Amino acid sequence: MPRAYSPQTSAALKLLGSQIRLARTRRRMTVEELAERVGVSAPTIRQIERGSPTVGAGVMFEAAVILGVPLFDEQPAAVGREARRVSTELALLPKRARRSAVNNDF
Repeated sequence: MPRAYSPQTSAALKLLGSQIRLARTRRRMTVEELAERVGVSAPTIRQIERGSPTVGAGVMFEAAVILGVPLFDEQPAAVGREARRVSTELALLPKRARRSAVNNDF
């Protein structure tokens, strides 16, 4: 049975896929040329452009980077700053998430 994705996830994948297709078309690059650059097959690029959730995030991001599609922020330095901020915050949190014991006995 295929996995169901939330509407937000589906919309985000379709948006990124459309942005990748637009950038590829503007550069007059064929699906086959982009596939070669990314290191995947042409059908995989078509899946990316349709917003398929079955394509690996790394492959989708690589296609976006090759075409100059911004992922989180247009400035690479801002992405680095955000990555460092998140890393610092994660370092302050416990290594594992634990469920708290809830006593429902009234």
